[in-house]
Amino acid sequence: MTPRFERFVAIDWSGAKGERHKGIAVASCEPGEAAPTLVSSPSGRNWSRAEVADWLVEAAALKPTLFGFDFSFAPPLIERGGYLPGDDVPGDAPAFWAYVDSRCDDVDLGAASFLETAHRRHFYFGKADGMKADFMHLRRCEAHYNAQGGGKPSTVYDAIGAAQVAKASFAGMRLLHRVRHHVPAWPFDPPPARGSLIVEIYTSIAARDAGRPRGRSKMRDAASLNDALSSLGAMLHSGPMPDDHGADAILTAAWMRRRAGEASLWSPDALNPLIARTEGWTFGII
Repeated sequence: MTPRFERFVAIDWSGAKGERHKGIAVASCEPGEAAPTLVSSPSGRNWSRAEVADWLVEAAALKPTLFGFDFSFAPPLIERGGYLPGDDVPGDAPAFWAYVDSRCDDVDLGAASFLETAHRRHFYFGKADGMKADFMHLRRCEAHYNAQGGGKPSTVYDAIGAAQVAKASFAGMRLLHRVRHHVPAWPFDPPPARGSLIVEIYTSIAARDAGRPRGRSKMRDAASLNDALSSLGAMLHSGPMPDDHGADAILTAAWMRRRAGEASLWSPDALNPLIARTEGWTFGII
């Protein structure tokens, strides 16, 4: 059985260098139909990653909350037998998060140095690294989603271009290492009978479920956002139109609220103990 959550939080994440990030947006809602609202950082400025971590721990203790982050919780392991083949690194996700954290000296839980220095040869930064196709390794959940027609999720080894998720994912692993002893992360940890939980989300899944066409998941005007919210049984957004990060977070929080009680999303047929321990799974892929 899935736990009963009293709040749903979607976090649009960022791996950008620096201490504060326009790309981070936090949206929250409670059971019911009210549209999710954006949560401001305690500082009143753009969120930092460390602020998100601290806020999450505090919020998780106040009421049972399902938190969703849009980064890959681990690199692929099963396809090649290791996260970074040829390098001596841990072989399960929580231990790997600790390893990533230990090898980074970047500010604000950043992880650029992990890609650019510590394990540079594993990441694609441009043509000088050879064929990009040689770096396009996927986790089992990504390959499964692709086979279902979901599209081609980016790999964490691709560190170039606006669509890359590498820096965000490794920065996210540092956050998971920091908060996991306070809040469990699925599927590495089972859903608790009560209390809060962290899951990996893919905002495009929420957008597709809300009727947004493939390749047009971004909502840049109020009509598009409100149409999508209505499709998920939520009331209309009030106030100024947020940027695309805020819109993604708002819609995904509403989607999490609508789908969190569906047992099939917590037990996908393709998810097995090895995947759960090493690669994890994106909530919503079945």
